[in-house]
This record gives sequence, C-alpha cells and structure tokens, in this order.
Amino acid sequence: MPDPASAPTLITVPESDDGERLDRVLARICPQFSRSALQRWIDQGRIEQAGERVSRKTKALAGAEVRIEPAPPEPMSAEPQPIPLDILYEDADLLVLDKAAGLVVHPAPGHPDRTLVNALLHHHAEIQGGADPLRPGIVHRLDKDTSGVMVVAKSTVAHERLVEMFQAHALERAYLAIVRGRPPEAVTYETLHARHPSNRKKFTSTASRGKRAVTHLETVELLHGSTLVRCRLETGRTHQIRVHLADAGHPVLGDPLYGRSVGDPLLRRASIELGRQALHAAVLGFDHPLTGEPLRFETAPPPDFTRALEALRLSDPA
Repeated sequence: MPDPASAPTLITVPESDDGERLDRVLARICPQFSRSALQRWIDQGRIEQAGERVSRKTKALAGAEVRIEPAPPEPMSAEPQPIPLDILYEDADLLVLDKAAGLVVHPAPGHPDRTLVNALLHHHAEIQGGADPLRPGIVHRLDKDTSGVMVVAKSTVAHERLVEMFQAHALERAYLAIVRGRPPEAVTYETLHARHPSNRKKFTSTASRGKRAVTHLETVELLHGSTLVRCRLETGRTHQIRVHLADAGHPVLGDPLYGRSVGDPLLRRASIELGRQALHAAVLGFDHPLTGEPLRFETAPPPDFTRALEALRLSDPA
C-alpha cells in the first residue's frame, strides 16, 4: 500500500486564518504533516494557494483553496533479509524493538547488509520516512555493540514527528553501563561535544567549541573494580555516554574505542568474555507521534551483559 501521506491534500483556508502565515495555518489544520515537512514542500514548489506556488512567508487568503502534494518517498536500495527482530510494540506508524548487540543499524561502508534496516524491510517492506534510502524509518541509532530499546518509524508522518522529538530531546532515555572504577554516586556531565582533534573516529567532551551534551549519572551497584551505573540522557550526541564516562576517567567496560588496557585479572577476563562495551539502552519513553498516547519501554540487559555483571559482583559490597 502507498503511504497515505503521499496523496495530494486539498483544503480551504478558514476566514479566521486570513492574513496568517500559510505554513503555520497548514501545520494547524493538517496535523498529519509536520511543519518542517510543510516548509520543505513549500521550498520544493509542492504547495499552491489559489493555483499559485507559495513561499514560507506567504500569507493565508480566506476562502482560497490550498493544494498540498507531499514529496514521494525515496526509492529503497537496501534489500530485505530474514534477520530475527525482538519487537516490543508495533502499530501502523511505528515499531519499537530491543536491538541485539552486534547488529549495525543501517548499511554503510564496511557493513553493506545484515543490518537492522535489512531486517526491518523483510518484516515490513513498505517502511517510509527519511531522505536516505539506506535508512528508511530510522530516527535514531544505537552503536553496533550497544544493545537495547529503539523506535523506528513506519510512516512518513511518524518519521517527521519522531525526528522533531529527538531534536527537541522530548523523550525519556536511560542506559545501564558497567564502568571502570568508582564514579560519583550521582553526577551530571554537562560539556561541549565535538570531534576529537587527532582521531576522527572519536569524539571528545573537552573541546572549546561544539554542541551541548548533558548526561545524568547515578550509581546502581558497586562491583569489583567497577560500578553499575544508570545514565539518563538529556541530549543525544554520538557516543555521548561513552565519551563523558571516558573523559571523566571511568570508561565503559570493554569499550574498544574509548577504553584503556585493564590490569586487574578479573576485570580483564570479564571484559574479554563480554567482547563489547557494557552499554545497554534500558529505557525509552515518548508520546506516540500521532495519537499522543504516552509510551514507555524498559528491557533488561542481554545475557552477555548479565554474565559480566555476575562475574564482577562483590561477595561483600561493603
């Protein structure tokens, strides 16, 4: 079935909206379209008022007919592949899943297939949303070796609105991590976030310029040479938790990019057996992008994380 958001829409401007900015009027009258999408379609010449193309500054004319022709979705280039998915929730507009560690989110150099996108296209061939045909429906990412809860859009409208939520940080997101050493019992890391000056694969929180990044950390349990912590994201920068913890001297256990060599035999063995960073996206909460219904999902860490946790538990926490 084609996405209903792709069908042309005709409306008549109400008398009460005469003289208002047309993009604002349309965003209010047509809640199925986000304002950012409407502005983009205006720029592309896909919206007309009284038979004439409009601009973002065009004023609404009472009684005029407005035609909205949404841009069609980009053609897909990723191929469906039968990869199992742990689905927590699904409806016509979105899907929430528990991503396995080791699963790359979308095709990219070095990972052309066997990704979450390939699995999603096999599960639902008509996932829509986003300009990149290699990332249909993707509104946020988890690192390859991070497990946990993700939301994926299935419709163009849901994608637009979920992207806006993430940009506005209007979601609840919490992670569990096993970190080296003893961080403060509760602390907020508020820094600037930027590319590392000497390693383009890494980011840093010590830059003098960059984007604001905020992570709230609380201790959950003291472990052997390490600590189980919960990190609540106020912002969502690339590698944010891993960067904040590493720069604070408490890298995530097993982190191959931001970690450092481990001298303690028990800690080293737990890290090697885990084989990845001990990071799990445990909680994702948000309002449904179309219905407004509050949704909240919480999952336990997978077995490899749990085994590392059990191996490091103290017989006498005191």
